[in-house]
Amino acid sequence: MPFSFAVIVPAYNEAEVLVDFHARLGAVLDGIDAVSQIIYVDDGSSDDTWQRLRSLADADPRVQALRLSRNFGKEAAMTAGFDEVDADAVVIIDADLQDPPELIPELIARWQDGNDVVYATRGERDGETRTKRFTSAAFYRVMERLSDTPLPRDTGDFRLLSRRAVEALRELRERQRFMKGLFAWIGYRQTSVVYHRDARHAGRTKWNYWRLTNLAVEGITSFSTAPLRVATWLGVSAAGLAFLYGLWVLLKALIWGDPVRGYPTLMVVILFLGGAQLLALGVIGEYVGRTYSEAKRRPLYYVESRHGGRPPFT
Repeated sequence: MPFSFAVIVPAYNEAEVLVDFHARLGAVLDGIDAVSQIIYVDDGSSDDTWQRLRSLADADPRVQALRLSRNFGKEAAMTAGFDEVDADAVVIIDADLQDPPELIPELIARWQDGNDVVYATRGERDGETRTKRFTSAAFYRVMERLSDTPLPRDTGDFRLLSRRAVEALRELRERQRFMKGLFAWIGYRQTSVVYHRDARHAGRTKWNYWRLTNLAVEGITSFSTAPLRVATWLGVSAAGLAFLYGLWVLLKALIWGDPVRGYPTLMVVILFLGGAQLLALGVIGEYVGRTYSEAKRRPLYYVESRHGGRPPFT
C-alpha cells in the first residue's frame, strides 16, 4: 500500500522561479509510489507569487496554496505548512532551487530505514561568497558550543520528517521560533544526507546579512543562556579589575606619595565600566523581550486564503 507524502514549500517573492521549481518537483513526485501533496505557503509576497501559486493549483490537483495575511517570516510560514499537512512523511524545501528536489527519493529511503528526521547537510555550496560560507560555518560551530541541544553542522531547513516528528513540532507553539533548533530539540532518530547545494536559480535572496544576524541572535537566545552567563562574568571581572586598580592607586598615593592621575585614567575606567554595563543590559534586554513576546501569546500567523488541494488538516 503506498504511503502518504507531502512537500511544504514556503515562498516569499519567488514568482520568477516557481514554475521551474514546480516542474522539477512534479517530475520527482511522479516517480515516487506515494499519495503525494504539495503545500505552498505564500508568506505575504508583494510580487506575483500568489497568482503563480493559484495557477499551479488549478493545473495540478496535488497542489494546495496558502496565503498568509502578511509577511510573518519563514519560521511562521513553515509552521503554517506543518499545521496544514496530514501525511506519513513530510519534506520541507525552499523554492529557490538551491536545494535539489531530486534528493527527495534518498530522503525517503533513509526514512523508510527507520529514521524520523532526515536532514540534508550542505557539502559544496555554489553561488555563495567566502564571507557567507565563513559566517555560516562559524554560526553552526558557535551554536554547537553554546546550546544544550546540538544542531547538525551546515544544515538548513531542507529535511524530511515522519508523522510523529511533525506532530511533536505542532505542540511547540513558542512565538520566537528558530526552526533549526526545534527540529533538533524534538529528538527521535535522526540522520543526514550530504548534498551539493546549487546557486540560486533566479531572483535575489531575501537573506541579507542583517536578517542573518538577527536569525543567529534568535537561535542563540532561543537555545542557550550562555550570553547571560557571559554578561555575569564580564561584570564580575570588571568589578574585580576596578577594585584591584583602585587599591593600587591608593597604595601608590599613601606609600610613595604618587600623585593620582586624573582625567585620562578616569575616562578609561568610566568608558570601560559603562560599556560593560550597556553590554550586559543589552543581553538581558534580549531575554526580557523574548519573555514579553511569549507572554502576549499572539497567534503565530493568520491565513488569508486557501486555493486548491484537499481540505485543511484538522
